[in-house]
Amino acid sequence: MTRFALLLVLAAGNVLAADPAVDIDTAARIYQDAAVRDQVRASLVAMPKQIRDMFTRDDTTKLTAEQLAAVDAAAAHGFRIDVFEAPALNALAQNLDAAGIAKIEAFLQSDLGKRMVAADVASATMGEANIDKVMSGEISVPLTAKRAELVDKLEHATRSTESTVDIFLGMGQAVAIGTAIGSGLDQKSVAERAQKSGEASRAGLEHDMREPMRRFLAYSYRDLSDSDVKHMLAFLESPAGTRYVTAYNAAMGAGYDAMGRRTGEQLGESLRELAQASLGPERAPDALAPQESTPSDAPASPPVPAPAIPTSPPGEPAAPQR
Repeated sequence: MTRFALLLVLAAGNVLAADPAVDIDTAARIYQDAAVRDQVRASLVAMPKQIRDMFTRDDTTKLTAEQLAAVDAAAAHGFRIDVFEAPALNALAQNLDAAGIAKIEAFLQSDLGKRMVAADVASATMGEANIDKVMSGEISVPLTAKRAELVDKLEHATRSTESTVDIFLGMGQAVAIGTAIGSGLDQKSVAERAQKSGEASRAGLEHDMREPMRRFLAYSYRDLSDSDVKHMLAFLESPAGTRYVTAYNAAMGAGYDAMGRRTGEQLGESLRELAQASLGPERAPDALAPQESTPSDAPASPPVPAPAIPTSPPGEPAAPQR
């Protein structure tokens, strides 16, 4: 654990903007006890497809095979655990508080806490196809009225739906902004459009995601008894547990935003290069530079496509949000 914490301290050294609420070593212990790395790593396999879907959702802009290949390459470059961990750890430290650390660690290191985390990891690593089946209800577990009520309380206490939508929208906006930066477009206007589009779709996304998230939680914790879930809720609804949920979700959001922006920046550069190359070697150097006049017969630079900010639920949560 000490070596793991030291590596995270070194990785986070360049991103700390202010004194954290707790020290990074403490945040690293919580990060490890919650098995965040294992859960996030499992979700990264599906991210190139998620990002490709963002760019192909708009039928008015058809991407070429080269552009689609650039999208895939950028997603593979940006959605990596080493890109995720430094900002995630920083956000975790900033949102935890020293007063509740002992209770958080005590729960995560308890038998119930370990079984909860093990269930989270098992759900995150069961594969995209199975996660889709669980969220659609194709794979399900029978619920008594009492169990359904507990699952509903669990979804509320963990803000599972809201946090998943936050991550999904934030990631899409980060990709859009990163693409603008990498391709030399107006970052401010792209950010404003992305935020406006995301906020307009938020309520619909949360409505459409809530029941799938309840199914996901019910399936994830199917081996925990009602008594176990009640004890989980007792922790999660306590002041220390509420702070843990807030910090956990903030860490996930920060990490996915960072990966989205890295992907966008890489993609913007690649699309810019493709646009320049399409104009030929003689015009490539100044292809995207503003000109006083353009001859009517000059070849037009292919437009740099922008991702469509999500307006429908993702196929699976970025990682199980508890």
